[in-house]
Amino acid sequence: MSDSLAWDRRYAEQPWMFGRAPNRYLESLAPRLRPGMRALSLGDGEGRNGLFLARQGLVVTSVDWSAAGTARAADWARAEGVSLETVTADLTRWDWPEARYDLIAWVFMHLPPEDRAVVAAAACRALAPGGLLLLEGFTPAQQGRRSGGPKDPALLWTRAAAEQAFAGLELQECLAGTVLLDEGPKHQGPAELLRGLWRRPA
Repeated sequence: MSDSLAWDRRYAEQPWMFGRAPNRYLESLAPRLRPGMRALSLGDGEGRNGLFLARQGLVVTSVDWSAAGTARAADWARAEGVSLETVTADLTRWDWPEARYDLIAWVFMHLPPEDRAVVAAAACRALAPGGLLLLEGFTPAQQGRRSGGPKDPALLWTRAAAEQAFAGLELQECLAGTVLLDEGPKHQGPAELLRGLWRRPA
């Protein structure tokens, strides 16, 4: 988790580097959200996705490995008078709950394949029956673009990798293509993304 310190520095040097608006794909789920649903936002950084879900009346846990990110998310939630549980944790070692969440948002959280497998398996177990898992990540076609994303190709998503990671869930949709990003200074311009939605069988 040494990279958590690097993210602490990044958040200190450039607040709101991914903006304060929620991820567009996550936002598109708004018609399916109901107050009281339990949600988990993974790699939530400064809290933009967790806050969005909390504003819809969901009971939200926002997790990130950067203490600077989760502290800013907590401050933001307090300033808005919104209830948001923030957790600073390494998700490969976190004490994941079982069958708790109605929604898990995995948005631009980039992990090495070994860690991705561990976290994906834990996320599948943490979904309540009927719960949804949303994924958005960069694909290998993003390499060379300046609109964001990791440089290490091992951290990128393919449909095959996503289907393997969430094999125990029911696929609702999985699409890859070009999306125009406008999410803070670090995510700007045409980007090659994978968007997927899975459901735990009831």
